[in-house]
Amino acid sequence: METKTISKLGGDGKMSSYTYDEYKRIVKEFHGSLAPGLLIGGFMVDLALKNLPGGQFFDAIAETKTCLPDAIQLLTPCTIGNGWLRVMNFSRFAITLYEKEKGEGVRVYIDTKKIEAWPEVRDWFFKVKPKKEQNYQLLLDQIADAGAGLCSMKKVRVRPELTGFHAHGSKIAICPSCGEAFKIKNGDKCPACSGENPYVD
Repeated sequence: METKTISKLGGDGKMSSYTYDEYKRIVKEFHGSLAPGLLIGGFMVDLALKNLPGGQFFDAIAETKTCLPDAIQLLTPCTIGNGWLRVMNFSRFAITLYEKEKGEGVRVYIDTKKIEAWPEVRDWFFKVKPKKEQNYQLLLDQIADAGAGLCSMKKVRVRPELTGFHAHGSKIAICPSCGEAFKIKNGDKCPACSGENPYVD
């Protein structure tokens, strides 16, 4: 197997690379395990970075909450905390990197036709076999061999409301229902008191 590298973007906007073994070590330290989805995610981010339209300032979208947000945060400056990464949980294994101002970018996704060439990856992806019946080492080997060959890419333009540098100056108000401070977006109550509360009373 050839030595694979995975691109990362530094704070200076310049590209450098991890070897695949270095990336696996970082994944294990950050994520807690060598998650197959996060390993594939590294190749997806790498492909997107190499095809991103000019300009160092970009945002990211992960279309699933599983694994891909971690790959984006490990390999780009885009994080959930700085607001440059949006997780839109469509349950699709896809990412998009796009230029902040005009919204032009690339979307990379698992190609269900290409994955057929890698049976252990296909069975893992489609959950054909229970985890205990999967050949984990073969799965990792096939991911390493296939790399970005599991994916396809297309140019996209992101909706205007998702572009532009993020304003950090949103007004803060006190919710009349719970008494806690929140950023005003819509309405006079915080999102939790407006019906988005995840907790059981």
